[in-house]
Amino acid sequence: MAKKHSKRYNSAIKVADLTKDYPLKDAVEILAKFPKAKFDETVELSFRLGVDATSGEQNVRGTTPLPNGSGKKVRVIVFTDDPQKALAAGADEAGLAELMKKVSDGWLEFDVAIATTEAMKQVRTLARVLGPKGLMPNPKAGTVTDDVAAGIKAVKAGRVEFKMDKTANIGVGVGKRSFTPAQILENAAAVLDAVGKSKPATYKGSQFIKGITISSSMSPSVKVASTEFSKY
Repeated sequence: MAKKHSKRYNSAIKVADLTKDYPLKDAVEILAKFPKAKFDETVELSFRLGVDATSGEQNVRGTTPLPNGSGKKVRVIVFTDDPQKALAAGADEAGLAELMKKVSDGWLEFDVAIATTEAMKQVRTLARVLGPKGLMPNPKAGTVTDDVAAGIKAVKAGRVEFKMDKTANIGVGVGKRSFTPAQILENAAAVLDAVGKSKPATYKGSQFIKGITISSSMSPSVKVASTEFSKY
């Protein structure tokens, strides 16, 4: 029995052949021509990696600034002994003992948590709460820092974090459908380069990045040509 596709998918295949792959620039332009939803969809670049997902030494994670921002309002909290300084720098909430209790009790209405080095000694106890949600402050992600103002500015300006899942895949938001194709392309190229350069030193395979697709929240995926990432 033939698979029944949605109206949105059937409209998309009138724009391009989704069985083929395309240079990143063309893939972005194809995505821009797909039917839009009634909300401003997030555009995501998805990676399939060749690493061993069961090996801790081959875990892939990192951060990169998006040249054109992420297009979303980022809610930031800061664990610190100097909450007034963090609030003045743009944090949505800041503090230590009281904020930790609030989070421990189940409050997770934020997108990024930053902690100072000193505060992190206590914040580690929240690992079971923040870890599964991907919200635990981490030095590699730039979210454990004593330059709180710079940390907040970077996150609010559109710095994104990427982290491999248990199946060796990564998904990273690279903007919104309301962005121009040129803005999406610039953001996507920055993410591709950042992920490509995060190849673990222990990885000895021939191809670190196995495949890339780009899609929006409600659209089918467009495959990106291997020539865009073969150097990684």
